[in-house]
Amino acid sequence: MAPVSVAVDPSTAEVVVQNYQAEGQALPDRDTILRARTSGDISEVLIEKGEIVNSGDVIARFVSSENEADIKQATEGLVRAQRELDNAQQLLERGVATTDRLVNARSDLAAAEARLTAVQRAADNLAITAPFGGRLETLDLDVGEYVAAGTEVGRLVDNTPLTVAIQVPQQMLTRIKADQVATVRFITGEVREGVVAFVGTSASAETRTFLAEIKVANEDGAIPAGISAEISIPTGEAKAHFLSPSIVSLNETGALGVKTVSDDNTVKFYPIEVVRAQIDGIWVTGLPNQVDVITVGQGFVNEGETVDPLPEEAAQ
Repeated sequence: MAPVSVAVDPSTAEVVVQNYQAEGQALPDRDTILRARTSGDISEVLIEKGEIVNSGDVIARFVSSENEADIKQATEGLVRAQRELDNAQQLLERGVATTDRLVNARSDLAAAEARLTAVQRAADNLAITAPFGGRLETLDLDVGEYVAAGTEVGRLVDNTPLTVAIQVPQQMLTRIKADQVATVRFITGEVREGVVAFVGTSASAETRTFLAEIKVANEDGAIPAGISAEISIPTGEAKAHFLSPSIVSLNETGALGVKTVSDDNTVKFYPIEVVRAQIDGIWVTGLPNQVDVITVGQGFVNEGETVDPLPEEAAQ
């Protein structure tokens, strides 16, 4: 019986860059809820929702008339307490006052200082300020509105830079390191270069994966937080063959591989590993550097069988 004819195509391994690819989400570098630190009526709102603020910028202020009166009263009380202490000290030195009076005067002075400090701190709380620079995503304040201490009044987001969070499977953990360069393609089409800033050392109990974070510069703020992104991280180089996925098959044990023709015209099956996928083909390892790959007829021959190999062009 004549050997089965198969088409073969010679393939030579090439050095290719291996990449780990994952999907992630862009997160702001900092994101915080703004809360009122005191209670009272709002006297002015200086920043509108959507504006960019710097650290320390005043966003809104409470009515300060009551606090101003408290500061005046506390200041006057401190002056009186200091005067009383000075008098008690002089009288004690002249022998016409007791030590108890001096001790009480010192205690009253300390209480007056604490009172002034408290009302001055309360004055600081009358201003709602930005704890860091960013964009005011929400602001729920109106002039004349009464706001209770602890009320959520806005949200401040800093997305310069962005942090893209991904999950790394445990078998890839040794190949992803801090300071590696990553290519980040956002769902908007924007492509930026990032750097691996963090790789976790504790796996998620549910997925057995590890959190990794990539920092992406976003000084212009053009890329919004919350959108999806595809991340590609080079993890090394490998000698691989570029093949069409259509020639890949399974052997009797279920291993993924490619059938080739040896020098003696017999079929040999090589298990392969896909190290990189493209739209027009795949890069695989597991084959010799030089090999004749069966491109047509592989489904009709088995390993060890003698075949009649023909160049791919001749078989068409």
